[in-house]
Amino acid sequence: MLLRDPLRYTEDVVIVPPPLVPFLRFFDGHHDEGDLAAALFRATGQLESSSFARELAASLRRGGFLEDEELARRREERHHLFAAATRRESSHAGAAYPADPAELVATLDRYFAEAGPDESPAPGGVFAVAAPHVSPEGGWRSYASAFRALPEDAAQRTVVVLGTSHYGEPERFGLTRKPFRTPLGTTVVDEAAVDRLVERGGAAVVVEDYCHAVEHAIEFQVLFLQHRLGAAVRVVPVLCGPFAAATLGRGRPEDDSGVARFLDALCELHAREGDGLLWVLGVDLAHVGKRYGDERPARAREGTLVGVEERDRRRLDRVAAGDPAGFWADVQEGADELRWCGASALYAFLKATGPAGGTLLRYEQWNIDPASVVSFGALAFGGAPPAPRPPRKGDT
Repeated sequence: MLLRDPLRYTEDVVIVPPPLVPFLRFFDGHHDEGDLAAALFRATGQLESSSFARELAASLRRGGFLEDEELARRREERHHLFAAATRRESSHAGAAYPADPAELVATLDRYFAEAGPDESPAPGGVFAVAAPHVSPEGGWRSYASAFRALPEDAAQRTVVVLGTSHYGEPERFGLTRKPFRTPLGTTVVDEAAVDRLVERGGAAVVVEDYCHAVEHAIEFQVLFLQHRLGAAVRVVPVLCGPFAAATLGRGRPEDDSGVARFLDALCELHAREGDGLLWVLGVDLAHVGKRYGDERPARAREGTLVGVEERDRRRLDRVAAGDPAGFWADVQEGADELRWCGASALYAFLKATGPAGGTLLRYEQWNIDPASVVSFGALAFGGAPPAPRPPRKGDT
């Protein structure tokens, strides 16, 4: 078993040999090294079990893999460094995509050239697209479908990017004023729009959310936006944490007062800025197979994944129709047993903009490993968004 920390409080990687994996259950906050040593002795009969238990615990502690003072120190240090930084640096360049600018441009050009036709043509008056946030090597066709549907004047608009927050707190929205730096250049952040969301959004807002430092859901959207619209594209980056309570069947997401207030702030931004905004969603759909806790392996579009596609498309029909209530009712089936990690961003978009006409451009399933599948797709939303309203007395 390989242990790593996706939040990067530690850069260390620990490899636990198979015979030791069952003993990790003792690191649960309810046992001590004596309990671990006793279990090791019962299993091995070795008198050195106490010494080995101490060494194992010390190794995990030094690496930052235990919830203790060392991890708290590392967490505080990393959060402070991100808060003090002037830019949000690339976290996946050289891994998920090329770090060399020329190689990156050539790769992205190839994606668009080879993507092939969409399932359906994009609607007129596109003001929003949804793209995957899966690694570009797996989702490049859907990325191309989404980003070639951008309107001709997209470069003149502010882009509100709603991305899945894989590590953020439930019922929270992470904002940052930091421009995003990629090998293609540095974005501009619409600080006025961010400030308004912070002011109007209330307690559900996490300002300068550290999750931005490591999250790929927005970084990948920025990469494709820069490729299509130029390095200095103007963005409003919003990470959407899961709507955990509502997913479990307890009402609607906006029954949480913090979520309701932030959704109102997004709706107000949409009504105020009108066609000055472009919306981009970084969302994946179902997660099925061994990697995600299922007993059986999964193969794209085979066996049970045929039924997954049918359920995915039913949900996407709800999204395309601008039906947040129907969409969320589908999500709540089995407490979202399909594990749609993009559900909160999609719902927030539907509530904020009330889109009248969406089109599914492409649907895909990808074996992220031989036993696990992620589904995703590309959508475009058309129709005329509201024109900006005149300023009112008291507006800031």
